Amino acid sequence: MKFKLLFLSFFVLSSSTFFAQQTIDKKVNDLLSKMTLKEKIGQMNQYNGFWNFTGPVPKGGDSKVKYDHLANGWVGSMLNITGVREVREVQKIAVENSRLGIPLIIGFDLIHGYKTVFPIPLAEAASWDLEAIRLSAAMAAKEASAAGINWTFAPMVDITRDARWGRVMEGAGEDPYLGSLVARARVEGFQGKDLGSPFTIAATAKHFAAYGFVEAGKEYNTVDIGLNTLHNIVLPPFKAAADAGIKTFMNSFNDLNGIPATADAYLQRDILKKEWNFDGFVVSDWGSIREMIAHGYAENQKHAGELALLGGSDMDMESSIYIYELEKLIQENKVSEAHIDDAVKRILKVKFELGLIDDPYLYCNEEIEAKIVGSKEIVDATLEVAKKSIVLLKNENEILPLRKKGVKIGLIGPLAADKSSPLGNWRIRADNNTAISVLEGLKNYKGNDLSYTQGVKLINKIPEGFHEEVQINTTDKTGFDEAIALAKKVEVVVMVLGEHGFQSGEGRSRSKIDLPGFQQELLEKVAAVNPNIVLVLMNGRPLVISWAAEHIPAIVEAWQLGTQSGNAIAQVLYGDYNPSGKLPMSFPRSLGQVPVYYNHKSTGRPGTEGEEPGSVFWSHYTDEENSPLYPFGFGLSYTTFEYSAFNLSATEMTKNTSIEASIVVKNTGKVKGKEVVQLYIQDPYASATRPVKELKGFKVIELEAGESQKVTFNLKEKDLAFYNAKQKWEAEPGTFHVFIGTDSKVKQKLTFELK
Repeated sequence: MKFKLLFLSFFVLSSSTFFAQQTIDKKVNDLLSKMTLKEKIGQMNQYNGFWNFTGPVPKGGDSKVKYDHLANGWVGSMLNITGVREVREVQKIAVENSRLGIPLIIGFDLIHGYKTVFPIPLAEAASWDLEAIRLSAAMAAKEASAAGINWTFAPMVDITRDARWGRVMEGAGEDPYLGSLVARARVEGFQGKDLGSPFTIAATAKHFAAYGFVEAGKEYNTVDIGLNTLHNIVLPPFKAAADAGIKTFMNSFNDLNGIPATADAYLQRDILKKEWNFDGFVVSDWGSIREMIAHGYAENQKHAGELALLGGSDMDMESSIYIYELEKLIQENKVSEAHIDDAVKRILKVKFELGLIDDPYLYCNEEIEAKIVGSKEIVDATLEVAKKSIVLLKNENEILPLRKKGVKIGLIGPLAADKSSPLGNWRIRADNNTAISVLEGLKNYKGNDLSYTQGVKLINKIPEGFHEEVQINTTDKTGFDEAIALAKKVEVVVMVLGEHGFQSGEGRSRSKIDLPGFQQELLEKVAAVNPNIVLVLMNGRPLVISWAAEHIPAIVEAWQLGTQSGNAIAQVLYGDYNPSGKLPMSFPRSLGQVPVYYNHKSTGRPGTEGEEPGSVFWSHYTDEENSPLYPFGFGLSYTTFEYSAFNLSATEMTKNTSIEASIVVKNTGKVKGKEVVQLYIQDPYASATRPVKELKGFKVIELEAGESQKVTFNLKEKDLAFYNAKQKWEAEPGTFHVFIGTDSKVKQKLTFELK
């Protein structure tokens, strides 16, 4: 009886979903049939906010032209219009003046929060806590939707191995498996279970594709990778987002193997829309249709519009090419109206699913905005996610956690009292200087004698907006003497160093990824008089910190944690929260290693421990180790964990069976702690070369001191599949190695056969 009820419930739910979709499809077709060609093309046109919509109507120039386009129904979306009053006014222009009254979809780069700022996405990935990541996206969506936004240009799911690239801060790091799970969690957080429900918004998977592989880590640069890397490393997180029901994709600025992604029909039509059955729409990145001219791929704007539409780009962000050129292209038979209809159906479908067609002002309630934006619920969530994102990299002699009474502590560093940098980049609607600083967080603990000095000035220029370029001070050392004097008088020095929040992000590629400015010199001079240092790093990418790793006893990777940054860091430093984060991206020993990543190939000459002394004929550097300073998956705790030998439930697997891998983990320390138990596999022989290790599972467990827990993973054939030499996703029969441990350097392994 119970089974029948469950089946009936599933049938009713599936049927209602099917019929609801059929209803939306019918409504889309009905609306499309009433539209003129110009109105259809208008839905494919997106403009940035171009004036204060609560003010007077523009009287001339480009703003007046765009206003007229809005009023005529020739604009499908606006971006960077925020706040209920502004959104309502721009929506009124589109709805109440145009012939069909089709509402706008309002887009915004909601990368890690709206007004209330969560940790940068790379930091959140360091939590390995999918529920926390889902919560972060859901709270960001709730706050943004209350302010009139219904579409975010997130999550960024680009896999990258090069820390020089500024946009590493927006993604989940170097691994496609972790990246795929993070992508799914963020989509589910933004969109919820029902896009028409309050406080959910449409999400965007970006940048499609391979933007994270730009040569030399240089922003907007070219990408040249093979199908093996494209399908096995780059595409899995995008596929995960599509499978999670994401509503939009954004293409990328780069060219991929000679084709700008904006016009890449193989990516956008063959893979995304055909093979993956994606039924949402694709938006170009900012001006990327026009930029194909600069690429040397399009002759002029009309040609760029032709290439973009045929390539699968449905909406033009800020190029104004579709609105001016598509009619001519149809008249010249360069594109067909069927291409237009397909794009417009996709766009209208999302608007129906958001509930905008039925109620254009659905996201325009000022009372809800006042209640939700900056609410305690959202602020509290930022603190919880921030604490989970911190990674303990080193803790010699148990210098951490700090004692809560009777300690003289010196707080030093240009970022120690800063309230703006911890917000990171892409915090467009957050107010400057609204983060809790480390100084403020530590002051909440009253039992110690805390003294502070900056040591070195923060920056040469205070940024006025996120487009400003920022450099850590390189001209003034006047604070050095005061910092050294303070260090001599205290028991413990807490130094807060790193990058300013605007030194990573879009357009912030760096050719050097060490501590910028005078910070390294300051660190060494302070260590010379008091080596008892806790180094707190604030940064948006992995840094080269080899000197610190050798000389500083405690290192805390605190990233850029957002609004509650200082409170999160203080709670970790004082042990009220036991750090549990693990690195989502390897830290290099030196810049010359970059890109460095755990899931590399073996090569024909990998080198072994038994290598003949003095031999140079193997894959290595003559002046640096091959291994990273801190590997993918690494992170310490204030307790210790012991891993038993692990077991496999079988030594053979067939197509329709699975194998369980189980291990017992024990907390061998004195305090409760969390551990991320990680499972990796290796396919040592295949039709195409495979990585030395691949993450295929992880579980976050929490153990009391002395407690043990059995952790079990279930491996199936699909976990062994890859894009092979036949250009198919499949698992190939043969031997597989399994590893379970605390990070990607794990050596303990067992073997099974796939028959």
